[in-house]
Amino acid sequence: MTGAVAALFRREIRLSLRVGGGAMMGAVFFLIVVALMPFAVGPDLNLLKRVGPAVLWIGALLATLIGLDRLFQADHEDGSLDLLTMTETPLVVIVAVKAIAHWVTTGLPLVLAAPLLGLMLNVDPAALGAVALTLLVGTPALTFLGAIGAALTVALRRGGLLVPVTVLPLTVPVLIFGVGATDAAITGPMPMSTPLLVLAGLTLLSLVLAPIAAAAALKLALE
Repeated sequence: MTGAVAALFRREIRLSLRVGGGAMMGAVFFLIVVALMPFAVGPDLNLLKRVGPAVLWIGALLATLIGLDRLFQADHEDGSLDLLTMTETPLVVIVAVKAIAHWVTTGLPLVLAAPLLGLMLNVDPAALGAVALTLLVGTPALTFLGAIGAALTVALRRGGLLVPVTVLPLTVPVLIFGVGATDAAITGPMPMSTPLLVLAGLTLLSLVLAPIAAAAALKLALE
């Protein structure tokens, strides 16, 4: 089964890069959100410095959500999803591998771009590392929670808009503790470790439960 899982992971990476969607579209959307924020807030550098980490987190959240509809939709349309369900690999494992590959091509570029884009928001260089760390810990939870919404809407035509609407309430705790951990690292007085550990716990919980829920939704959609 290890060989099949590795082959599926390579397939998902190749498809994401071949389509040209994943990383590029999410990163461009992330850049647009961050670039427009100074125009909306105004030339107050101190205000930008305070809201910068929250803007980076919101931009990463929205950039992650816009590409989630492609997680299972293409495989469902061309019949690949039916073939994957008939293999010896459990559907839960297939969902987990696809979600991990999706995060590598969409979430990880956002983590790498966040420190550079944070300079546009006048975020302290010392705080950029904290922002990147919280995004590294929290963005996998966004992807795995998004897999649930993608699985629920896989059989619906033009269900791309429904995925963010379905998933957004589930991502609110991740957003709260992600921004909280960053603010704690910048301003205190609470230590950063407290919200960061909660954020890590939410991510681990989503890694375990989200593939099970998404696999159950896919089974219902394919029946």
